[in-house]
Amino acid sequence: MTEELEELLHELNDQRGTFRITVRGLTAADAVKRTTVSELTSGGLLNHLVQGERGWTHIITEQPLPPPGMLDESQYVWTGNDFEALLTAYDEAARATDQAVRTASLHKLVPLPSAPWDPDPRPMSVRRIVLHLMRETAQHAGHADIIREALDGQSTTALL
Repeated sequence: MTEELEELLHELNDQRGTFRITVRGLTAADAVKRTTVSELTSGGLLNHLVQGERGWTHIITEQPLPPPGMLDESQYVWTGNDFEALLTAYDEAARATDQAVRTASLHKLVPLPSAPWDPDPRPMSVRRIVLHLMRETAQHAGHADIIREALDGQSTTALL
């Protein structure tokens, strides 16, 4: 493993950890509550991160076609009743992503599926995918922090 690879995965896992801190102690009932004018919920954000990790792993390993739901905005919704299972799914998806990244070269260019916002995308390097996941996870950790603070007054820093 290269030092760069380990540094990138360390930072990605740090962002994942920040998100996990923000949702620590939530119940399934808490995870579906809207606490702002947005439709976003903690469970919906976590479901989105699970689907995103799975989708990018699918792409890195060059599976044909994107997995079901990867490009579906409904992934921001979670109406389940087993929040612990969703957290476990996130951990499993993160481990699979890390494994796929470790197996591939950071320089490897992988084709991207067509999407409504980009019908003819250019290939993306594995390095850029990791950076994208980092940004996406950090952005949603911030969203989750606002949702959590409005829910019960807790925040990421208060839960450390």
